Amino acid sequence: MDYVLLVIGFILLIKGADFFVEGSASVARKLKVPSFIIGMTIVAMGTSAPECAVSVTASLKNSNALAISNVVGSNIFNLMVVCGVCALLVPLTIDMSTLKREFPFSILVGLLLLGFGAWGMKVGHIDGIVLLVIFALFLFVMVKDAMKHRKEAGQIEEAEEEEIKILPMYQCIFYILIGVVAIVGGGDLVVDSASEIARQFGMSQTLIGLTIVACGTSLPELVTSFVAARKNEVDMALGNVIGSNIFNILLIIGIAATISPIAVTMENIIDLSVMSAMSLLVYVFTLRDQKIGKMQGALMLLVYVGYIVYTCVR
Repeated sequence: MDYVLLVIGFILLIKGADFFVEGSASVARKLKVPSFIIGMTIVAMGTSAPECAVSVTASLKNSNALAISNVVGSNIFNLMVVCGVCALLVPLTIDMSTLKREFPFSILVGLLLLGFGAWGMKVGHIDGIVLLVIFALFLFVMVKDAMKHRKEAGQIEEAEEEEIKILPMYQCIFYILIGVVAIVGGGDLVVDSASEIARQFGMSQTLIGLTIVACGTSLPELVTSFVAARKNEVDMALGNVIGSNIFNILLIIGIAATISPIAVTMENIIDLSVMSAMSLLVYVFTLRDQKIGKMQGALMLLVYVGYIVYTCVR
């Protein structure tokens, strides 16, 4: 029964995020918000909503080992599997501005979380508030840049106007409410069922969070990036992963730690170190030609498989 509830929870998380994004994007369009901002904020938050629901629910239920391992596992899955699979379809290119700013920033926030965890072996209330403040500043800079971009390329905005489906306001509100309810309910189901499965098999919440829960909550990023890669929107595919990873650390861990301090184990420190090392590896792949080819994509998938095997046997 726990497995059925776990699957139902994942379905609710994914469909809830989908409804939330569609309704919110339509409202933003009605309010004349630039589509660039919609993509970098609402859509990015939407694809990170499952991780947020699971981690915050876990924090409220004092299952913080699941909270931090879910975020770390999701970030590693995003980097190695989502990017790796997309790179096998078509070479993933990355914009030079992203290579200079957002990508290094994502690596830095990962190292910051590692530092918080290693210092005192916990991520406390103050650490959570610091992460949320950094997130607010990051969001402010991103929106400011997007507005500047809108002024410089207003004609592009008109062409994009037709790409976002505008729904009636009552339908937008319905989608947003249904999305929130599904995300919260799905997160609750995933945490409860995953914790029970872990107890049944004598598995730690850290292992469950790094594997089953992380893969399940990362499905929105995988689907979004996969579709983007198939449509040759390859810069969007990698950008979605980088943006989601930043959101996961700053917003989700920030909220979870602010609610309840997160105890950090030596396994978490190792996993955070692996996450940072993998981020640097992908960054190095993109430095030379500003892209990730099929060879690098296959290598990333192999590295991920090796990591999963390691987490299962340690």
